[in-house]
Amino acid sequence: MIPVFLGSEVIKEEKSEDGSRHFVERRCRLAVDAPYLLKKIVGVDCVYFIQRNTLDRRDRTLKIAAFNESFASRITINENCCYSVHPENPNWTCFEQDASLDIKHFFGFESTVEKIAMKQYTHNIKKGKEVIEYYINELIKEGITYIPPWTESNPNCIVDERHPAPEYAPSQDSGLRSRSNSATSTHTEGASAMSMPDSPCKLDDDYIARFLGHLTPVEESRLVQLRQLLQITHKGKIPKDAHILRFLRARDFNIEKAREMLVHSLAWRKLHSIDRLLETYKTPEIIEQYYPGGWHYCDREGRPLYVLRLGQMDVKGLIRSVGEEAILKHVLAKNEEGLMRAADATQNRGYPVSACTCIVDLDGLSMRHLWRPGIRALLRIIETVEANYPETMGRLLIVRAPRVFPVLWTLVSPFIDENTRRKFMIYGGKDYLGAGGLVEFVEKQYIPDFLGGDCYCDVPEGGLVPKSLYQEQLMDGSPDDPPLSHDSLYQTAHVVKDFPHEVLLQVPQRGSVITWDFDILKGDVTFTVFRCKQSLSEGPHHQHHVSGATGGIGSVQYIDKGMTVGVDLSIVEPPHICRDGDSVQGSHVTSQSGSYILQWKYFDSAKASFDFPLSSHKSKVMYFTELLPSEAFKGSMSSLQSCQSGFSSLSIGTSHSSQSGIGSCPSR
Repeated sequence: MIPVFLGSEVIKEEKSEDGSRHFVERRCRLAVDAPYLLKKIVGVDCVYFIQRNTLDRRDRTLKIAAFNESFASRITINENCCYSVHPENPNWTCFEQDASLDIKHFFGFESTVEKIAMKQYTHNIKKGKEVIEYYINELIKEGITYIPPWTESNPNCIVDERHPAPEYAPSQDSGLRSRSNSATSTHTEGASAMSMPDSPCKLDDDYIARFLGHLTPVEESRLVQLRQLLQITHKGKIPKDAHILRFLRARDFNIEKAREMLVHSLAWRKLHSIDRLLETYKTPEIIEQYYPGGWHYCDREGRPLYVLRLGQMDVKGLIRSVGEEAILKHVLAKNEEGLMRAADATQNRGYPVSACTCIVDLDGLSMRHLWRPGIRALLRIIETVEANYPETMGRLLIVRAPRVFPVLWTLVSPFIDENTRRKFMIYGGKDYLGAGGLVEFVEKQYIPDFLGGDCYCDVPEGGLVPKSLYQEQLMDGSPDDPPLSHDSLYQTAHVVKDFPHEVLLQVPQRGSVITWDFDILKGDVTFTVFRCKQSLSEGPHHQHHVSGATGGIGSVQYIDKGMTVGVDLSIVEPPHICRDGDSVQGSHVTSQSGSYILQWKYFDSAKASFDFPLSSHKSKVMYFTELLPSEAFKGSMSSLQSCQSGFSSLSIGTSHSSQSGIGSCPSR
């Protein structure tokens, strides 16, 4: 039932004399679900794991520990699972699971292996749940609804199919229905578990036809539901419906999965100032001359057409002359321009145009394009675009694919979303010239001249970048360029359990206004604003940078453990729980001068909900704070919120209304 499982052999088996304990150690053989090229590099098609199972009938526990035997000197993988009796209900089973992955070195493909491992592990968790439920249902079909616990008086607790279940035993509907999975069912069920909102889940039919395209009643309802969720968590700063719809389509209209993907993308846009990219970006001269890609009219359906002569691109030369970061930024600028062109086409043509078409010419592709830093840059670009521009590719037409193309394809295709892969059309040789070729998607008058069409295409031809343009710091293929936006207003910090992140603001006079704007990138936190009764300094004895295993990167604390609320501190904004993906803006008018501390503290949602997450006790916050003098404050509190960050260029134009409350911190 698990495709990657190829078989196992028992290495060791032990049973206690009284039958209460059973230990089995197995050597398991698993198929390597990795790109073809990576398999050839490591030289294996399967890997071996050791699994140790300990069933303790006396304590009613089953513990499973697994670790890798293959490549143990390069990678360390450990997994632990434990089934135990629920402390409050003896008929329920608790299930706990944790895993760790440590890649020391792996032929230069460390990040690739990490992505493959995480993808495979997530898939196996889901498959494992299906297997458990399958066998529970098989037992129920056989009439087995109760297994008596082991006792010394009944050591041979073999299931008797005719054993009468006592009054407290679980029924077929409640007892054996995988109680251990009840805590995570809302995450796996997604949209089906979400209740319908009170307001009508209906959009205007003319609006749908004009700007969104065909939607089923269910799809329309889920678009409205997701938009309403975002209005709660993002205070009106929500994208347009067309943008929300892209993320819903990318996640098969599963509301929870689409929301998670979308809110992280919105935070990414805010962190890197993507909304201002087209205004601020100027194409470097080297990219303008040697990057062989550009916009070229449109396809038969009115979608903007982009032409990329990838086979003529000097990947090594570009990376060594401008760096990986500059190439990524250029690709993002082109994606932003594609969104803008699609929106313009929607306005001009009178029907929704939500995506673009791309022609990729591979004439000239060779083994030199498989340079490792170049592949790494390509995978990073694919990952970034997939996460933030889903469903923006209407069709990708690959022409003149040479013999080396299958090697490149097997390497990168696992990182491309399955829905996106379905939009690829691959033509080898001159197949693209005849019927069913490019002319099926692009009118002949717009097919580029170098592909046999009638239209002159002014896309740069590419070619080798002169070595005189190489930069010394990029010669090793490991660029150390500035981030996408080195002028971002926002800072990021990890918030680890027992190590909150704090920002100290010195308020010079009463009536000053503290504002905040933050996004939760990972995990859950509580946000609180304190006032210190004694003035704090920013000296080293008050500031603790915590890093490594004991704290978060960039984590700072000013509140000592000896400080207590009511004596040393007063709470001016009470704790608010902020969930993963929330975007929070707020402000506080100070009633006194002095030292104020904004604190983000890790919130253990697992403890609160009896859930069993796989993530570590760490959250991540992206934030911006500002102190405004009292004389600068005019108007309502809402006019202060996110006064610097502004609205996303993807957002619907909404106006603020005044609010009577002060210092509100919206949360779900």
